[in-house]
Amino acid sequence: KKKRGITPLSFMASLFAGAFGVQSEANRERDFQHGKFSHFIIGGIIFAVLFVIAVIAVVQIVLKTAGS
Repeated sequence: KKKRGITPLSFMASLFAGAFGVQSEANRERDFQHGKFSHFIIGGIIFAVLFVIAVIAVVQIVLKTAGS
């Protein structure tokens, strides 16, 4: 059986899927077997910060357009 590593694209897909709670069991097992814990922690923190910034930006845009 060929070992499948984690590519940058599959890493990002795992972050998004994990954040929204739709990660498949096979991908979760692959991440635990072949991924580095520190990469997922750092990626998760960066994703969370970017997500909060995006939500704040959307709220600001909506508030500005609603005030017109």
